[in-house]
Amino acid sequence: MKPRISVLTLCVDDLERAYTFYHHGMGLPSEGIIGAEFEYGAVAFFDLSGGLKLAVWPRKSLAKDTGLPEQPPSSTEFTIGHNVTSTAEVDAVMQQAVRAGATIIKPAQDTFWGGYAGYFQDPDGHLWEIVYNPALMPEE
Repeated sequence: MKPRISVLTLCVDDLERAYTFYHHGMGLPSEGIIGAEFEYGAVAFFDLSGGLKLAVWPRKSLAKDTGLPEQPPSSTEFTIGHNVTSTAEVDAVMQQAVRAGATIIKPAQDTFWGGYAGYFQDPDGHLWEIVYNPALMPEE
């Protein structure tokens, strides 16, 4: 397997709400919800850096597609890390997330390892860490 990931899919309870949060609230580029003409096919894709896509797909659709029973969501399963270039940018993204409908879980603050970070949950409970790590600067 080559070390690359091309799509991260977040399962959601309300596709329209998730689309609105990520596109209108957080400003991620998207062509909108597609695939609604197919049963269990509606999905929205968002363009991220380096060709990576973020997808939001109804939880019931993933359960149907995989044959696994639908499970209750858990915010402690994983986090999505969004590295930025300054502490001010951490604060700005956290504020943008709140305006878009996110819930702050841990306000941005200095970290024990020398960075600055905070956590928010999107409307479906997915946990995002917004982080300034001087040892791991993002490519612009």
